[in-house]
Amino acid sequence: MEILIATGRLAESTVRKAIGEKADVLVANIDIAAFITPKKLIKTFQEAKLSKVYDLILLPGLVAGDFSEASDVLGCKIRLGPKHAYDLGFVLSFIGKVEFSDKIPACELLADVRKEIALELIKKNEEEASSSFTLRGIKLGGKARMKVMGEIVGALEMDPPALQAKIEAFIARGADVIDLGATLNTLPEQAKRAVSFAKTITDTPVSIDTLDSELIREGVKAGADLVLSLNSTNLETAGPIIARAGIAAVIIPDEERSLESLIRNVEVARRLGIKKIIADPVLDPVGHNITESIVRFHEFHRMYPEIPLFLGVGNVTELMDVDTIGVNAVLCGIGVEVGASILFTPEFSDKAQGSITELKRASEMMMLSGIRESSPKDLGLDLLCIKEKRRRPESPLPENAIQARSSKGWRIDPAGPIRIRTVADRISGKGGFIVAEHEKTSVVGKNAREVMDTLLELKFVSRLDHAAYLGRELEKAELSLQFNRSYAQDDVF
Repeated sequence: MEILIATGRLAESTVRKAIGEKADVLVANIDIAAFITPKKLIKTFQEAKLSKVYDLILLPGLVAGDFSEASDVLGCKIRLGPKHAYDLGFVLSFIGKVEFSDKIPACELLADVRKEIALELIKKNEEEASSSFTLRGIKLGGKARMKVMGEIVGALEMDPPALQAKIEAFIARGADVIDLGATLNTLPEQAKRAVSFAKTITDTPVSIDTLDSELIREGVKAGADLVLSLNSTNLETAGPIIARAGIAAVIIPDEERSLESLIRNVEVARRLGIKKIIADPVLDPVGHNITESIVRFHEFHRMYPEIPLFLGVGNVTELMDVDTIGVNAVLCGIGVEVGASILFTPEFSDKAQGSITELKRASEMMMLSGIRESSPKDLGLDLLCIKEKRRRPESPLPENAIQARSSKGWRIDPAGPIRIRTVADRISGKGGFIVAEHEKTSVVGKNAREVMDTLLELKFVSRLDHAAYLGRELEKAELSLQFNRSYAQDDVF
C-alpha cells in the first residue's frame, strides 16, 4: 500500500524521522500542520506532481474539516493520523489491519485497540501461568500476575452495611483479595460475624488480619481463605487450626524482623502441616532501612523461590507525603524482581486513596513487561495521569499580544448566584457528580460542559463575567473529581 503523510514545515523533520521508509511525505506551505485545509491539501498535492498513485493520505490528527471532496479529487482515501508526529511509526504498523477514521485521530483509535490487545495478552498469560497454589481460583506465586490485597482497617468491628460498602468499593477498584483488619479491641464473636458476612457477599478470597489466636480460630471457622499473620507468638496455637483447615497463612519474622527469624517461622509452619505458605520479610518505610528490607526480600526469594512473597506496599505509601501513583508503580517493579506475589495496601489515609487501582494497573504493566522482555513502557497500558508522554509542539507568543489582567469590577448576576459542589463516587474512587445549585433548582452532571450548557439553557446566567467565572469553577470541580480531590468553590485547586 502506498501511503502519503501530509504535514507542515515545522514538523517535517520529526515526521521523516518517525516514518523512515514506510511512507512518503508531503509538506504543505504552512508552518503548523494542524492548519491544513482541504483546499491547501489539494493545491500542495497537485503542485508536487508526485509520480506515485497513493492509496492513503494521513493527515495530522488535530486537523479539522471535511476532506471527502479532496478525497474524490485526489483519488485516494484521506484519514486522520496521530496527534503527535512521534507516533506515526506505531500507527503505520497497523496499516491494513485497522480501518482508520476521518474523524477520530489514529492515536485515539488505536489506544483502545492497543489496550485491548494488552489486556487479552494478560488474560491469556494468567490462564496459562503456573502457580504455587490458588485461593478460590486466584493464582499466587509462580508466573502468575502479582495480586492486590486491600486491607479494610477495623473491618471486624464494622456493621454489615458499612463493611459491605467497603468490600464492594475495594473490589470495584481492582482488589484481588479482601483483608479484614482487626483492632486491639476486637472480640472473637465480631471476627466470626464479619468473616461470615463477607463470605456471603463476595466470591473474592477473604483474609483475616490479626495475631490473636482466638480471633484467628473464629475467622477460620467462619471460612477465611487466608490468615495474616503468624510468627513465633502464635504459630503453636493458631498453626494447627490453619493446617487442619487447609487454608493459606502469611508468615512474618519476629520483632527484630531478621531473615533468620522468618526462615525459622516458615520451617515451624511447615512442620505444623501448613501447606499454603506466603512469606512476608516486611518492607520497611523510607527512612527506616527500606533498602535493607528489600535485600531481605531478595535473599529469601533466592533461598525459597517456591514460596510466594507478601509485599506491604502500604508501609511505604502511607508514610510518605508523596502522590502514590509513581511510588506504587516503582514498588511494584521492585516487587516483581524480588518475587512478590501479593501487593498489600490499606488505602487508610486520604493521600493513599486510589492505591488499589494503581497497584492493579502496575501489576498488569509488570506482567506485560516480563512477557515482552522490555521496560514497562509502550505497553498499551500506563499510569500517566497528569504528565504527558509527549508534549505537542508549541507556537511562540504573537508579536501583537495584549497583556492580560484581572478585572477589578464585579457585579452580582441579576439571574441569581449559583453554588457549586461535588459528590464523589466513593465506590470506584474516581469520578462522581458536579452539583450547581440555583435558588430552588439543582443541576447535576458528570462534567463541566453539560452542567454549564444546562445552566445557560435554563437562563440561570445572564452576564458574561458570571458565565466566565462559572466556567472556571465548574472546570475545577471536574478536575477535582478526575483526580479524586476535594473541591471548595473559590478555593485554590
